[in-house]
Amino acid sequence: MIKVTKYSGELVSFDQEKLVQSLRKSGANEEDVQTILKAIQKELYEGIPTKKIYRLAFKLLKARSSAHAARYNLRTAILALGPAGFFFEKFVARIFEYQGYQTRLNLFLEGKCVSHELDVVLKKDMQVSMVECKFHGNQDGKSDVHIPMYILSRFNDLKNRTYSVFTPEDEIQACWIVTNNKFTEEAIKFGDCSGLQLLSWDYPQHEGLKHKIDQFHLYPITCLTTLAAVEKDKLLMRDIITVFDLLSQPEWLSKIGLSHHRIKNVLRETHLLCESTM
Repeated sequence: MIKVTKYSGELVSFDQEKLVQSLRKSGANEEDVQTILKAIQKELYEGIPTKKIYRLAFKLLKARSSAHAARYNLRTAILALGPAGFFFEKFVARIFEYQGYQTRLNLFLEGKCVSHELDVVLKKDMQVSMVECKFHGNQDGKSDVHIPMYILSRFNDLKNRTYSVFTPEDEIQACWIVTNNKFTEEAIKFGDCSGLQLLSWDYPQHEGLKHKIDQFHLYPITCLTTLAAVEKDKLLMRDIITVFDLLSQPEWLSKIGLSHHRIKNVLRETHLLCESTM
């Protein structure tokens, strides 16, 4: 069995089925999946970086469908919302807004003991919640038990007090922790025991970040294969965070200097992502 090198440097056995499943989840048909798999098998060697396998799969997939490649690129696209995670916080707010929440970002609220800066504050069905976003700049980083323990202490300092956020007398009644990667088992155990709401790449099962993005087609613009990195950055700076933002304000593509021909290609890919079915 060929060994591959993960992002962390750890050597593990090559998981062919995992690659196949990721290709299928991108929307690729079975013929394309098998063709790409055979091409990658020919390139494998002992210790090959998983990053190289990913890049090869992405290149082969893009040659067949930019929309499938964009969806396959999702986790890397989330990383591109860094390095500090400010755009990730905005992206998280968009996900909650799509589910009917009101949102406010980057608020300073005075707790019982100290002042706190909150990434996102939510309101739905008369309940106000705080959201702390934990952004990791690589795919191997995990949020351990110290994260929910620390955030629980902040939540306890803020609750049972009134604030002027959405109305003059709002109370922080619940707390979310959202990460682009994963929680350790201990972090999940502590969060569940403490009544915290946890949302990670794959947790809760079938309701994690990846699932919600695919369910709502709420892909970040960093997924798009027809835009250069510098162009994505320009759009992010103008609060164009998701593909829906781009479709509602397509004029920004010409404002950042794209030609008419390239605008057509970008919007075609964007429409395919928004309309695709899994």
